[in-house]
Amino acid sequence: QVQVTESGGGSVQPGGSLQLSCTVSGPFNRYPSGWFRQAPGKEREFVAAISWSGGTTHYAATVEGRFTISRGNAQNTVYLQMDSLKPEDTAGYYCAADSDSYLISFADLSAADNYEYWGQGTQVTVSS
Repeated sequence: QVQVTESGGGSVQPGGSLQLSCTVSGPFNRYPSGWFRQAPGKEREFVAAISWSGGTTHYAATVEGRFTISRGNAQNTVYLQMDSLKPEDTAGYYCAADSDSYLISFADLSAADNYEYWGQGTQVTVSS
């Protein structure tokens, strides 16, 4: 059974930084993983993703250059470093993972339907 656990959310002022962590526990030592977010009254949207190997990353245009996704030394942990945060980044952030190691293109990794395993989410609030 695969479990996805997020941590690291919180409240920060505009321009600040936060780092989210996602740990995927299961039969494999690593999984293609993505971060999605959903604000109240809005649809879930793709934020960033990393391939099984960690060699390919993708970002939504709204976070490109401000957010960085990476895989930790413990390969089953994925981080989302969020810098220069804006009020519009306020949302629940969800980590997703899948066992299909061939997910690598932007189309593959940005599609929520391609992920089988999801965490419960962590709240990020950006406000002055």
